[in-house]
Amino acid sequence: MLLPSDMPPIVAICRKLPGVVDIPDADVRMNPSERAIPREELAAFVKGAAAIITWVSERVDDSLLDAAGPALKVVANFAVGTDNVDLAACKRRGIIVTNTPDAVTEGTADMAWALLLAVARRIVEADRFARSADYPRMGPLGPNEFLGVDLSGRTLCIVGAGRIGFAMALRSIGWGMRVIYVARSRRWNFEIAPLAARRVTLEEGLREADVVSIHTPLTPDTRHLINAANLSLMKSTAILLNTARGPIVDEAALAAHLGARKIWGAGLDVYEREPIVHPDLLGLDNCTLAPHIASGEAKYRAMMTEMACANARAVLDGREPPNRVV
Repeated sequence: MLLPSDMPPIVAICRKLPGVVDIPDADVRMNPSERAIPREELAAFVKGAAAIITWVSERVDDSLLDAAGPALKVVANFAVGTDNVDLAACKRRGIIVTNTPDAVTEGTADMAWALLLAVARRIVEADRFARSADYPRMGPLGPNEFLGVDLSGRTLCIVGAGRIGFAMALRSIGWGMRVIYVARSRRWNFEIAPLAARRVTLEEGLREADVVSIHTPLTPDTRHLINAANLSLMKSTAILLNTARGPIVDEAALAAHLGARKIWGAGLDVYEREPIVHPDLLGLDNCTLAPHIASGEAKYRAMMTEMACANARAVLDGREPPNRVV
């Protein structure tokens, strides 16, 4: 991996990574903090790098690529999505972009299911009540208090039938749920056993579903895919989940529908303007919020580190990386 000048290539890692960072024969420079390097300092941090390992909130654009300089060969994104990376700019410059697809699948599906149960059974609202002085003051609850919605036998609509959507659908089998899915093309793995799912249009899925779980990438076509008009198609007892990317959902429209109880509830791990959450969502008991931690299980985050390092090593060695995007 050593350059002809015998100077090791610089690998700039923008966040402190879990697990083992293994990039031999390289000058590895890792941000020791969990917090982002300020943008004005990030340019200096990546200067001269042959590889940059980025987190989802690091914006990789022409200015950052210019700051890195001509030695840059690969941007190894520590995520499955690459909407934070200007893929066209990287392609123009001959810079390879990679991601960590499989490592996020199980953790994200777990989180989507956790959000679903929390919303359906009003867990956050109930937790807050159980910690309050109101609980002992009121005494044991009556049979009509804190009622949730049942999931058994209900219809789950997966929007975005990729790895994570499939893993989410598999988790519904234990509840005997019917699965429908929205995708640009047919997905045979959804339609055969054990899911035996049916492909529908987005409008059909929103009308039929008791639970809508979003797993599609963020693209110009999917930005505000879930808008006021589409939210109005959903049942009043339906639940919306988003563990994909925040801008897929129009947060203002969602807050209005939740506030008016036009849908039962929502579970969100991602937001339009992270880390800012739309203020109209903050006071709603029927909206469960998490701070973009869907892949945050120790095993899988360590796996993501392994994959990102393997991608960077391969490119620096002149080999094809395992998870090339462009």
